[in-house]
Amino acid sequence: MKRLADCFRVLVVILATGCIFPALLSLTGCGKGKTPELPTPAVEVFAAIQRDVPVYNEWVGTLDGNVNATIRAQVQGYLIRQLYKEGSFVKKGQVLFEIDPRTFQAAFDEAKGQVAMNQARWNQTKSNLARVRPLVEQNALSQRDLDDAVAAEETARASLSAAKAQLDKARLNLEFTQITSPIDGIAGIAKAQIGNLISPQQSEELTTVSHVNPIKVYMSISEQQYLSAAKHLQGELRDSQIELILSDGSVYPHKGFFSVADRQIDVKTGTFKVAALFPNPGNILRPGQFAKVRAMLMIIKNALLIPERSLTELQGQFQVAVVGPGNKADIRTVKTGRKIDHFVVIEEGLKPGERVVVEGIQRLKPGITVVVKPYLGLKAAPPAPVSPSPGVPLTGEAEKE
Repeated sequence: MKRLADCFRVLVVILATGCIFPALLSLTGCGKGKTPELPTPAVEVFAAIQRDVPVYNEWVGTLDGNVNATIRAQVQGYLIRQLYKEGSFVKKGQVLFEIDPRTFQAAFDEAKGQVAMNQARWNQTKSNLARVRPLVEQNALSQRDLDDAVAAEETARASLSAAKAQLDKARLNLEFTQITSPIDGIAGIAKAQIGNLISPQQSEELTTVSHVNPIKVYMSISEQQYLSAAKHLQGELRDSQIELILSDGSVYPHKGFFSVADRQIDVKTGTFKVAALFPNPGNILRPGQFAKVRAMLMIIKNALLIPERSLTELQGQFQVAVVGPGNKADIRTVKTGRKIDHFVVIEEGLKPGERVVVEGIQRLKPGITVVVKPYLGLKAAPPAPVSPSPGVPLTGEAEKE
């Protein structure tokens, strides 16, 4: 039994020796080979570009009619007819409502009768004066008779003038029973119903007519922004046009321009009220809508642009990886300016045409050689100034719906 155990131990040693030695020999052989080189990192680069770049700002604005005419009654009476379609385009002078005219027609007829009666009376006194005057000159009648005739003629003439004034007033009141639009524009929903007793003293208007081509957009801007926007009103950017971004995110196809600024700053809010005008053919835009106004406030001359993605921040400073001659990488600290879309303006530390790394920055060290590929991940082209376009004229009548 003891001999059997000794044989087993010898067998284990032989087997172990046969496995270990080849392993040791292989390890010894590996130590004599070369260390494999790491692959050259591949990066994506963008060549810094230099151009004049527009700087835009946006404000929330409220649309309003260029002219808003409040329609009210000018005489008291019962409303008998509404003669327009609510929300439709109406012409200047078009009848919108009608008040019962019978009372005013009667007053007009009575005033006409008074004019006729006073006209006859004046004609009589005038003839009497013409008869009396020569008789007085012949001493056939006294001076008192002449004075009485003159007074009677003057009284009759004054009464005729008063009657004519009453007739004019009655005519106006009769005309006021037909309530018309003073402007071309879109008529709103009626706020009075047929059969209502309406009068000039009532607080609520009958409706409102708005001239909406062009349409006006009001916005409140800060004092600093106003100083920039003033360039549009009276300076170098007067001819530049502004955009309107609607509530659904779409850009309104017609350009507008700043038209007026309030006379003073609002002391409560510290803002200026500014208005812009936009063409509105077809009367698509309506008062009360909200929209964003986008305007170019300045142009940065010879701005140096790189993608924002190429920047890294370290302890409050921005750095970029630059690929130089021989595709050698270098790390530089740069001074940044405004952010414009997906790009950043570089004020110091970079030259036009130099290649900055956008993808693969994490694998870089100063002096390392890289494989260069162009960066193709831009979401948008670099910003560029937009030349003003003629757009649609801001004059002329609104189109009928």
